[in-house]
Amino acid sequence: MEPADSKPARGASPDKSRRGSTSETSRKRSQPAAVTIRDVAERSGFSSATVSIVLNNAPLARYIPDTTKERIQRAAAQLGYRPNLFARSLRGRRSHTVGVMVFDMTDPYCTLVLRGIENTLYQSSFLPILTDVHNERSRFERYLEMLLDRRIEGLVVLANWLFVDIDLLADLEKHNIPTAVVGRELKNDNISSVIVDNNLGARAALDHLYSLGHRKIAFIRGPRQLSDTEPRWRGVRTMAGERNLELDPRLIVDLPESRDPFSSFEDGYKLTGELLRRRRSFTALMAFDDMTAFGAIRALAKAGIRVPDQCSVVGFDDVSPAAIYTPSLTTVRQPMESMGTAAATIVLEAIDAHTQSDANATVEKQPVRATHRRIVPELIVRESTRSLK
Repeated sequence: MEPADSKPARGASPDKSRRGSTSETSRKRSQPAAVTIRDVAERSGFSSATVSIVLNNAPLARYIPDTTKERIQRAAAQLGYRPNLFARSLRGRRSHTVGVMVFDMTDPYCTLVLRGIENTLYQSSFLPILTDVHNERSRFERYLEMLLDRRIEGLVVLANWLFVDIDLLADLEKHNIPTAVVGRELKNDNISSVIVDNNLGARAALDHLYSLGHRKIAFIRGPRQLSDTEPRWRGVRTMAGERNLELDPRLIVDLPESRDPFSSFEDGYKLTGELLRRRRSFTALMAFDDMTAFGAIRALAKAGIRVPDQCSVVGFDDVSPAAIYTPSLTTVRQPMESMGTAAATIVLEAIDAHTQSDANATVEKQPVRATHRRIVPELIVRESTRSLK
């Protein structure tokens, strides 16, 4: 056995593991060490305890003179001190994170909703943890478990039709965590929700077509299982009754259910072709959403029908391509960024209520009741609709 202090024979290669270890040690030495509370204490001339109280804004900080605080904060800035937020969260049982779960990231509906959520959390110094469920229940359950393991303080879920299909409310209710669902109308005391007023939006769209002189109107309704479908169609029926407008059942078709957010374009194309083959004349078409409207316009163009000269088309949502489509699409704008902002605000307010309750041990902790908010949509008139000649 070779002695521990023996040297390699002349010409022999040094031990690679030693060389790697030496290299790794050099790299570690070259990396600057993190600035600690003790470093700031030495620079400022105060004790580590005083520095910790000031930099962590502990309750005792109010008894420390402002001049002392300024010297400590100046020393921390000069040294480039950054607090260890992870360690602080472990001590304070706070993570300042909010889980954000999306059923399908490719859905164009999501982009602006996420922007509203992110902006609101940023302004409140909360970090969003974003997950894409890929329309899979098993993935939803696994991601939810992972988020809870990371001690998120709140949860925002962007729902689609699959939310109804697999009914995840039970999974969410059993976790005592502030939760808001965007895009699904809930009647629930524990989970908050934010939706657009679908009834009002559909009424505005139909009233717009009626005011332009259209009386023979075709409709492509949403999938029967989607929660938005019924209130939008209810709005159509109500407005039609107020205007004495006949709804021809031969001019009404339904979108099939699909997990693909872009399938409504193809379905809109096919269903419009079916309407044309029924040989029931119509001067306007009201689509369930913008992607369906885009498909309808494509089918009308293939049939030699000009939009809006020979047929007006209106959509719902106001996704980004609506403004640049040819012709640009008249649609009902869901204030998606505002919906994201509202959902994040509801969750943050609930987190704050829980925190205040925890801080006051003398008051019995009360559950925070859910908030259900319905946001008013806006009719956006563009080039795809015009007065009937």
